[in-house]
Amino acid sequence: MHYLRLPGLQVILVSPCSPLGASLSSPAGGSNAAELLYTPTLNRRRRSLSNTSSSHPACCEIAVVYCRAALEIEQGMFQSQNSTEHHISFLPPLVLGFEFPADYPSASAPVFTISSKWLTRVQITALCRRMDELWEENQGNVVLFTWMQFLKEETLEFLGIQSPLEIQSIESESGQKQAADVSGEKNKAQDLDPRAVQEVDARADILTQLLDFDEAQQQKVFDGKVFCCGICYSEKLGSDSLLFKECQHVYCKACMKEYFEIQIRDGKVQCLNCPEPKCMSMATPSQVKLLVGEDEFARYDRLLLQSSLDLMADVMYCPRMSCCMAVMVEPDSTMGICPACRYAFCTLCKRSYHGLSHCIATADELRSLRDEYISASEEGKKFLEKRFGRRVIQRAVEESFSTEWLKDNCKQCPCCGTNIQKVHGCNKMTCSSCQKYFCWMCLGALSRVNPYSHFNNPNSPCFNQLFQGMEMDEEGFGSDEDN
Repeated sequence: MHYLRLPGLQVILVSPCSPLGASLSSPAGGSNAAELLYTPTLNRRRRSLSNTSSSHPACCEIAVVYCRAALEIEQGMFQSQNSTEHHISFLPPLVLGFEFPADYPSASAPVFTISSKWLTRVQITALCRRMDELWEENQGNVVLFTWMQFLKEETLEFLGIQSPLEIQSIESESGQKQAADVSGEKNKAQDLDPRAVQEVDARADILTQLLDFDEAQQQKVFDGKVFCCGICYSEKLGSDSLLFKECQHVYCKACMKEYFEIQIRDGKVQCLNCPEPKCMSMATPSQVKLLVGEDEFARYDRLLLQSSLDLMADVMYCPRMSCCMAVMVEPDSTMGICPACRYAFCTLCKRSYHGLSHCIATADELRSLRDEYISASEEGKKFLEKRFGRRVIQRAVEESFSTEWLKDNCKQCPCCGTNIQKVHGCNKMTCSSCQKYFCWMCLGALSRVNPYSHFNNPNSPCFNQLFQGMEMDEEGFGSDEDN
């Protein structure tokens, strides 16, 4: 359901022959001749009316164009859902096509059709019948200007259209979309006038058409204005400038072209934002394509796709370095299959798929796994236990604590690598595994015959260091226990 806010309408008379001006003359001539100034319409078409004989053939369009600066569209499928608001400045024109019969205005009214993209045939039929009534009231006089005044000033009031204006999608019996209802009232069963034409494709979305039309017209208005570039401070036409839609900042295309090309070459495709400091408005891909060359845009498109895929939780890359193809992963599944090389891999550890078996963690992963597990939430801990197994997690925690304790309290034997803890005694140590002697200070191997010569040799780095760091008793002697 869509809602439009319409404070007013404007009538435009368009000449089908001259794009620069328009005049409409009644075939009655004389004092009844009428001329109207032309305002360029944004949607000009010529419609021929079928099977009408006329001694004064003419065809002209009267476009009812909304041209105010504030229009809101609220979109929602059901009333219970939240609506989405859109602000537009232009609506597609309401078009009146007509021909003058030979006996107009003395006896016959102009033959006409009314077409619209945003009114239903029921509403257009009501307009047609009201115009017939206006002819009956003014029979014998020129009526075209009266019709135009009616379309200009009374259309919304006559149709009961109030703000906000509701746009309802109408489905045919076959289930295909046939039209769009722009009214807050329910459709009533009534005969439709063949002169009422609704120009809406059954496959088209009326909201999309309204937004596209408004964007095109705003671009035309923008192209005709003069702006000062925020970078080079030169005055340029809007047709030579680029507008960031979110922030409304304007820069000339020459400056933005160079800016975009530098960012794309550096791989910063997510940084094509407005150059204004602290402004986060982003350029659209269509704006980038308009300014840069084909090669630069191809690189931009590729990097933008890659960065977008990196943010998607259900997309991964093939672990094979020679492939790196994007892979779609099914929810609640740990298996990914590359569509290019058909490699099946585990989405958790990136190794070959191992079914229900737990992921194999390397030594480096085990060391980091403990910190991740300890700092994780309950949900995170359950995920890690599911991925690696509870026993692996417990072993990782225990081994990491053991490794840290050994690193802080033990030293390895220089001969066999066994971890040795010094509880007390001198710095001449005996390995409990290989029974070799070594120095606790420099971890050098000692002589089997005279291990103390290492501490008595003046040239030794540990000279007189036999009792260095040893805790002394109250009498100044160390423990008598052997190392």
